[in-house]
Formats: sequence, structure tokens, C-alpha cells
Amino acid sequence: METKKAIALRYKPDEDNAPKVIAMGKGEIAEKILSIAAQNGVPVVVKPQLADQLIKLELNHEIPEELYTVVAQILAYIYKLEDRLNNK
Repeated sequence: METKKAIALRYKPDEDNAPKVIAMGKGEIAEKILSIAAQNGVPVVVKPQLADQLIKLELNHEIPEELYTVVAQILAYIYKLEDRLNNK
């Protein structure tokens, strides 16, 4: 069985040029990241192949350009989801 991985990204358009990896971990650390996300209402998107690429990056570094499209799609999905929840 493959070890669970979790990566947290942050993107503040007024501060960041691109999304940044702000937390990452495997196994128990991944579980803790997911628990903190759930406690704070942070959406979680499951993309194992993307996680495999992001886990190789350094903390507090922007994602590489080749991941912009897939991460932008995820962010667009999350923004739409948040918009729907806020307009109920």
C-alpha cells in the first residue's frame, strides 16, 4: 500500500507570483495536514500524481511553471466551490 501524501498550497495573488508549497508530509504528517485542513474548512483535492510532483519541492517555494495549469484548474474549482457555498 502506498504511503499517504499531503501537500498544502497557498496562493495570494497580491503577494505571490505563483502558488507556494507551505506544508507537506507523508504518513502521519500527511494525516495531520489533512486533519488541520478539515478543522479549518480548507478544501482537499485528491490528485496523487500531482502530489508525487509537489512533494519533491522545497517548502515556501513557488510551484514550477510546468504545474501552473493543473494547479490553476484546482484553484478555479475551489474558488467556484467556495462561491457556491457563500451564496447559499
